Amino acid sequence: MSDKLIIFDTTLRDGEQSPGASMTKEEKVRIAKSLERLRVDVIEAGFPAASPGDFESVQAVARTIRESTICGLARALDRDIDRAGEALKEASRARIHTFIATSPIHMQQKLRMAPDQVIEYAIKAVKRARQYTDDVEFSPEDAGRSEEDFLCRILEAVIDAGATTLNIPDTVGYSVPEQFGATIRRLRERIPNSDKAVFSVHCHNDLGLAVANSLSAVMNGARQVECTINGLGERAGNAALEEIVMAVKTRKDVFPCRIAIDTREIVACSKLVSNITGFPVQPNKAIVGANAFAHESGIHQDGVLKSRETYEIMSAEDVGWTANRMVLGKHSGRNAFRTRMQELGIEFGSETELNDAFQRFKDLADKKHDIFDEDLQALITEAGVEAEDERIRLVTLRVCSETGEIPCARVGLRIENEEMTGTAHGSGAVDASFKAIESLVRTDSTLLLYSVNNITTGTDAQGEVTVRLEKGGRIVNGQGADTDIVIASAKAYVNAVNKLLAPRQRMHPQAAGDV
Repeated sequence: MSDKLIIFDTTLRDGEQSPGASMTKEEKVRIAKSLERLRVDVIEAGFPAASPGDFESVQAVARTIRESTICGLARALDRDIDRAGEALKEASRARIHTFIATSPIHMQQKLRMAPDQVIEYAIKAVKRARQYTDDVEFSPEDAGRSEEDFLCRILEAVIDAGATTLNIPDTVGYSVPEQFGATIRRLRERIPNSDKAVFSVHCHNDLGLAVANSLSAVMNGARQVECTINGLGERAGNAALEEIVMAVKTRKDVFPCRIAIDTREIVACSKLVSNITGFPVQPNKAIVGANAFAHESGIHQDGVLKSRETYEIMSAEDVGWTANRMVLGKHSGRNAFRTRMQELGIEFGSETELNDAFQRFKDLADKKHDIFDEDLQALITEAGVEAEDERIRLVTLRVCSETGEIPCARVGLRIENEEMTGTAHGSGAVDASFKAIESLVRTDSTLLLYSVNNITTGTDAQGEVTVRLEKGGRIVNGQGADTDIVIASAKAYVNAVNKLLAPRQRMHPQAAGDV
């Protein structure tokens, strides 16, 4: 058994299935570059057959990334596999990840197939994928609720058909560590040709056990873990990459494997994913939370000052906390700006794009003295937001909020090249602003989430606002950033409205059709 633990990141695919977390092609490429700097072994870039947008995103990532293996997901269908193969054509290293459900409830209720039919589809899918690449991964969906004897049969068959990685997913987060680890061990022992494939796990966090289940599997022979940055994912999310990596690195005495991850890039990648998706990281989140290395207790502070190891089992510097320092200011020039952006993995396609970004930087520098890496990332994200199909744009906003008076907002919008003005009262400046916008756009949507997160520290910090709207079962996230939190809020609401009005670009992979 190899002692290398393969880190398979599925932020761009499974992470994107979080309600409202859809990313543009350009945003996916930015995250993929960050994952490459993190030295992730495999990047699952998306589900090419799900939509034209997903296909283009996988294709763009495959063209851009040279060091990591790029993976595309495909159901056990010829058209899905062919689509994945085409999207991955330009990848330096390509993998096709095909799957079919194997639990009795899924086979009976979803697929309406007999077990032998499922095995036949799985074998056919693996063989077809091998026409495009020698690196083929197979997943028995809902393995956590599948019968073990059947799992042994289908996994043995797909190895013979050419699968090189066997991924055992806990699709609904039903497993517990001891049981899940034992399952991995028994599968490896019972399948005659198990030594010809790498065993992988993909755990969901419905019971808060995704990381624990994954690590238990590693202890029992799994040598690939599928995970996401910040634990992003549908429902309660996936196993968090940063927790898996740092657990293995910190407890080398326990885990009999090594990883190739550059842990100093963890915090930067975490902040980028949070910034792009609008899903803030909770302060007490392990590794990447703002409080992860903070000590308030006097006893703890005293101990850390005397010897860091008394209360810290890992170094903040090792995961990249000190890397996110202020580098630019009001008097920084264009070349310094371009150079720092390149160091952050951001390149401009033209001088026009660079000039636009530099002007945004200068405008921000007039509002706040210190410009941090997080501010620069937010500038690019906001530029990408405005580059989307904007039917509506915020032009002006004036709010009046004073003690004893009902707040009022007057907003000016450009709606398909026509400027319109709306006024509304509300319980606060933000509420009044949203109502003023809604009086003009009339989406009749429901506000599911309003979240404010400071990008950096200080009273002059940019506020990053996420607005989640729902209409007719469709959920979208809108984002906005500004040193004025009311303006940031209005930008976020307008961004969400634009997404609601835009044609649907992708569908949830599980709803893309029946196997």
